[in-house]
Amino acid sequence: MGETRVDLLHLLEDLRDAYPGATEETILTEIVANSLDSGATTITITTDPTAPALTIVDDGMGMRRRELARYHDIAASTKVRGERIGFAGVGIKVGLLVSREVLTETRLGKHHVATSWGLSSRHRAPWRWVAPPGLVVERGTAVRLTLGNALSPLLDPGFIEGVVRRHFQPLLDPALAEMLSGRYPRAVCFVVNGTRLEKQGWSGQDVAPIAVRLARKRKPAAAGYMVRDHLPIPEERRGIAVSTFGKVIKRGWDWLGVTPGAAEHVGGLIEVPDLAECLTLNKADFVRGGPRGATYLAYRKAVQEAVSRQLALWGDARDAGEPARRRAARPVERDLEAVLIELADEFPLLTTLVEQRAGGQRRLPAARPGAGPDGGQGLATLLAASASNSAPDVREPAPPAPVGAETGEPVAGPLERTKPAQPSPPETRLPVPRGPRRPARYGLSIKFEARPDDPELARLVESTVWVNETHPAYCRAVAARSEGYHIALATALALAPLSVEPAKEHAFIIAFLTSWGAALGRRKGGRRR
Repeated sequence: MGETRVDLLHLLEDLRDAYPGATEETILTEIVANSLDSGATTITITTDPTAPALTIVDDGMGMRRRELARYHDIAASTKVRGERIGFAGVGIKVGLLVSREVLTETRLGKHHVATSWGLSSRHRAPWRWVAPPGLVVERGTAVRLTLGNALSPLLDPGFIEGVVRRHFQPLLDPALAEMLSGRYPRAVCFVVNGTRLEKQGWSGQDVAPIAVRLARKRKPAAAGYMVRDHLPIPEERRGIAVSTFGKVIKRGWDWLGVTPGAAEHVGGLIEVPDLAECLTLNKADFVRGGPRGATYLAYRKAVQEAVSRQLALWGDARDAGEPARRRAARPVERDLEAVLIELADEFPLLTTLVEQRAGGQRRLPAARPGAGPDGGQGLATLLAASASNSAPDVREPAPPAPVGAETGEPVAGPLERTKPAQPSPPETRLPVPRGPRRPARYGLSIKFEARPDDPELARLVESTVWVNETHPAYCRAVAARSEGYHIALATALALAPLSVEPAKEHAFIIAFLTSWGAALGRRKGGRRR
């Protein structure tokens, strides 16, 4: 009989490359996430440079003998997506790349067992039962990595503390204790080399709470705060960070699609537990397609509008040239829908930005029965509410416009036509699963940013094409009153790496511009009819 063999070393290296951070950072965050998933309240991390070794002990549930045996299998996991941080069963395996030995001890009731594990060749990673060394006292799990490099960052307590505070900031922030109390009834404590990590809040000149509530729910589905300071915020803390179950997933302004005028002075943190079901394999991003992608986009929109309202209350002013740039971008945005649908057959990867059905663009529903996180009912109405420190009930003349809208002319979406302002309260309402659903539309939008040292015309971030307004070519296009063609060309260049291989990018750009020109002709013909 034939047998399928696996180049285990090559597979582990590919798994390591799927994570955005350094290998040591990935290993540490994965082990800590496993401890949190087991219900641990105290996670003790100890370094031993003389061994050299790193030991992580928790007081979680522990594992039975058969569960520990299955723990060594690639992609084997008893976790359920959406209920915990981990779900794939591949994170701890990356530790084999930097360790001579991985010792795992676990204790649950009468089950007290331990194993020794390591790579012996490219194709084999044998493990064996060993006598428990006594790292776990009552119950829980301990992992000890005997490192192959005596200078590994995993032996540096400062590196360990920085990683824990950066990736698990909500667990060390008193402001989010109430939001996380349902998941962690008892506060989680981290101990590094015998020193307990103190909880640290985020202080600034202005601190404003952010809340996103499900309809008829007393507790918010997402909560956090925004901070504005007169001094520049450290670069690693700028922008809005989104977390789920206490694990920070993304940070910055790019993922949210909102950039204030003084981005270096504004930061924030928002915890969204329901986004755990939308996590990708590396827990550093969210799924974009299907019901999970619709859930992520729905929460992203709600957070986006809540953040935009708070920025408006703080008097965040846009550049004076924004209305003119928006007027130049609108014709391209209107044609993007038809262009992407027409090119989706020839370039299938464009379906990640717009999905197709007979007769036009497929509108992604915000939820469907049985797919939502609230007991099979899907996402109900999301209400984004931002409270002010000084006045809990502030009445404004009119709700602030969504990001990217021209002053005094609210826009419903990046690809939808301009609608007149409605005298409704500033809240985000999404489709409910009962009755006729009002679909939401998700597609490309065009925005502008200043990057003087970047030679690229534009870049694609999430579902937004950011045009470099300081590029000499753009300045020349503005002087010649040909911004529309420049924006279309920059959009084609930004989409090309996503759509095709490098050797075929020229053909894609030609096809994109051809379809864009044809869309302009069809739009004019439709107006004549």
